Amino acid sequence: MHGAPQPLSALWPFIIISITYLLFTVTDGAVRMLVLLHAYTKGFSAMEVAIMFSLYELMGAGTNLAAGVCGARWGIRATLLSGLTLQARSFAFTLIAGLAMLYGWTDDFSKLHAIIYVTAAQALCGVAKDLTKLGGKTVTKLVTPNERQGTLFKRVAGLTGYKNSLKGVGYFLGSALLTWSYVGAVSVMIALIVVALPFAWFGLTTKLGRVSKKNITLRAVFEQTGNVNVLSLARLFLFGSRDLWFEVPLPYYLRSATGMEWPRPAVGAMLAGYIILYGQVQAYAPQARSSIISHWSPYDRVGSPPNKHVCVFWNAVLLACPVFMGSVSTLLLGVVSFAIIFAINSAVHSYLIVKYSDGNKVAMNVGFYYMANAFGRLIGTIVSGALYSYVGEDENDGLAACFLASSFFVVVSAVVSVRLDDDVGGFVCGRLCGGAEEEEEGEGEGEGEGGGGDVAFV
Repeated sequence: MHGAPQPLSALWPFIIISITYLLFTVTDGAVRMLVLLHAYTKGFSAMEVAIMFSLYELMGAGTNLAAGVCGARWGIRATLLSGLTLQARSFAFTLIAGLAMLYGWTDDFSKLHAIIYVTAAQALCGVAKDLTKLGGKTVTKLVTPNERQGTLFKRVAGLTGYKNSLKGVGYFLGSALLTWSYVGAVSVMIALIVVALPFAWFGLTTKLGRVSKKNITLRAVFEQTGNVNVLSLARLFLFGSRDLWFEVPLPYYLRSATGMEWPRPAVGAMLAGYIILYGQVQAYAPQARSSIISHWSPYDRVGSPPNKHVCVFWNAVLLACPVFMGSVSTLLLGVVSFAIIFAINSAVHSYLIVKYSDGNKVAMNVGFYYMANAFGRLIGTIVSGALYSYVGEDENDGLAACFLASSFFVVVSAVVSVRLDDDVGGFVCGRLCGGAEEEEEGEGEGEGEGGGGDVAFV
């Protein structure tokens, strides 16, 4: 029966990868805040910080491309271990080279020297992040039967949502630890990586995620279905729309004298709150069934997963946020609204890419998709630094320009999503496949309040 709960042994790879992925994510968020806030203190402009983050995103794009092939050839365990190990090495690199990535920024460092140094260290972190993320995104498809699409959506949304919430914890942890000691902060990050490594090393087989070698070529990564290509392009503009204002301009504006003049811990708490809220909404998107939003939620009233119409709808709703975030009086409300609506968009996208992926090419499909995601973040980060630094007379004009560009990116993402070939069920999604009703029946007994058929936290 389709709705029968899966045995724990079948879910073991999902549990192991979830643990390692979530622990890693804390370090990823923390190092972002360590770099950004320390750079602001040292007098670096928004454009210069955007350059520091550029290789982080660019290396992430290249890593997703290569990791899709590597994951298919050698299994997800290999990419996961590589990511965790490389993250630890990148921290070690920052400690050994001079006085470390941030702690070593003395007055003897020229701006050019510091930018090159930090950009190189961030490149290693970018590679590490996307090697690890590939395993987290791919395993959900591998452990979920094709006929259980509702369960697949819950697992994808749950893992992605909790990942983002813990990244928010990392944002706060990084900003808080920076007020204590950089070396101490780095030590805490390394400890988290050391805790995560044994789970991946001893808990996974080398066969997980592999496909037949005849399918494993770099060219095969670019031979995607129409839906994967369209969704990847939509993802590029969706995540570009967020990073056009979130990654560099917003924290700079919150800290600046002509902005809001917030202290460093408050800025970290604000960004952490955004990420945590975003993650929690994303995690619970499949359960959005209240009488007010059930008709418009990623699930409809009978619990079916989303299709392209829901994807386009939530893109359109998102447009209202950056449009009205241009004034200080509505800035914080707009940030909160953007977090909630963007989370639903991201949850729908994360489910659809796994749904559209071929079972024997899931690692390569997901790798290609997140390569587009990384390029979107790269474009958003670089353009935001330029707009914030050079448009208008002060930070207010620069931030407003970032929001305007963000609105344009949201519109493009929605227009691109219309091209998806996925009309099953109409706007309210209907039942996705013939087995959906059986799945709902079988899960109904076990779910209750805790969702007995699924991993506890999803």
